[in-house]
Amino acid sequence: MTVRVRFAPSPTGMFHVGGARSALQNWIYAKQHGGVFVLRIEDTDAARNRPEWTEGILSALDWLGITRGSYEGPYFQSANAGEHRAAAQRLYDTGRAYYCDCTREAVQARTGSTYAGYDGFCRDRNLPAGAGRALRFRTPDEGETVVVDLIRGEPTFENRLIEDFVIARGDGSPVFLLANVVDDQVMGITHVIRAEEHLPNTPKQQLLWEALGVRPPVWAHVPVVVNEKRQKLSKRRDKVALEAYRDEGYLPSAMRNYLMLLGWAPSGDREIVPWSVIESEFRLAEVNPSPAFFDERKLRAFNGEYLRALPVAEFVAACRPWLTGTATIPPPPWQPAEFDPDAFAAVAPLAQTRITVLSEIVPNVDFLFVASPLIDEAAWAKTMKEGSGELLDAAVAAFEALAGWDAETLKSALEAVGAERGLKLGKAQAPVRVAVTGRSVGLPLFESLAVLGRERSLARLRAARIRLP
Repeated sequence: MTVRVRFAPSPTGMFHVGGARSALQNWIYAKQHGGVFVLRIEDTDAARNRPEWTEGILSALDWLGITRGSYEGPYFQSANAGEHRAAAQRLYDTGRAYYCDCTREAVQARTGSTYAGYDGFCRDRNLPAGAGRALRFRTPDEGETVVVDLIRGEPTFENRLIEDFVIARGDGSPVFLLANVVDDQVMGITHVIRAEEHLPNTPKQQLLWEALGVRPPVWAHVPVVVNEKRQKLSKRRDKVALEAYRDEGYLPSAMRNYLMLLGWAPSGDREIVPWSVIESEFRLAEVNPSPAFFDERKLRAFNGEYLRALPVAEFVAACRPWLTGTATIPPPPWQPAEFDPDAFAAVAPLAQTRITVLSEIVPNVDFLFVASPLIDEAAWAKTMKEGSGELLDAAVAAFEALAGWDAETLKSALEAVGAERGLKLGKAQAPVRVAVTGRSVGLPLFESLAVLGRERSLARLRAARIRLP
């Protein structure tokens, strides 16, 4: 049997990081078993679907490494509407489903509760199809439905507690439960690996598989992803869009590694491992069923480690979209013609050890490419205290007298200026840093001055001096 897995997102918004994890798990499982990864877009909710969101799913998968052309699809659920209706009709013809004209209000009136499930009122009324009549599945009165799950064992559901659920609406359109089952059958899906939130629907879907005369797939429900309060990640409350992390400058390699750790761990006392190790070691049976905490701070630290591990040339290339304004973020505060790739290459190794996401590169190097430094006024007010003007005067005089303009020479000159005033180097260089870069923290000062150059550095020191008493 060829393993066939599917990833079936709905194009109703940004791509959720939990969905990204499920996609990766399906992708790896298919590769491990020489199988097929199928992408199906569940687009039957026309009111909520947008073509750009479908493209967003495809491009997010591309970014993760699940590239177009390497999987089967994308298929669209709406294209299977005829199969869905035919399956509903078969279930009716075989007595496994019946028509029902009960309204929600009528059920509530009979049961005396707004929370009670359907009471089976129309089970034996033998209603024909008609406008406004929903088609309900006839759930067995006795017995149990056992879901064999690679992660959760064998969750067991008493059939008597499963209501006769709707499989087609009053207008004849099948609901998600039936459409999902039929799609999986048509596409020959053998393993369904999806989020835990779908587990309550699984006994209903398994009953539909069996009623349609097809053996159910192997199930695997991966743990729900939660925030620091152990609440399920929510689009309304949490930062969950994969695109947001991509656009902030996370590397796909770091994101893949981190997502795969949500509920699983590689062998040994390690978390940052090559993708090849994850592909070879990942086992669904080893996934922890407990909720998995999505820790953005940890992800950021992961990304920093991945950035620092890049060869410098690859780091430079990775930064380029942010430096040239082609990344999907606000453009940098300089014109394209002002960007000097050689100047950036000179400071890239210094920046590489300090940033954790690629978008941080802009504030770290903007002083090199803007006409005047972008002054952080809070840093200015905190740093430019009494005596800062005289220190800048002395720094200018010392720097003007230098024969060379390299980091060590500049450092020695400022150390001497500070020593004359009883200041350690850290205190002496603080006003110089703010004057030249506009910020109180950043790349090593003297290397920055060396790359910025004599004329521009001195001009900024003089301009800062004019602002001071």
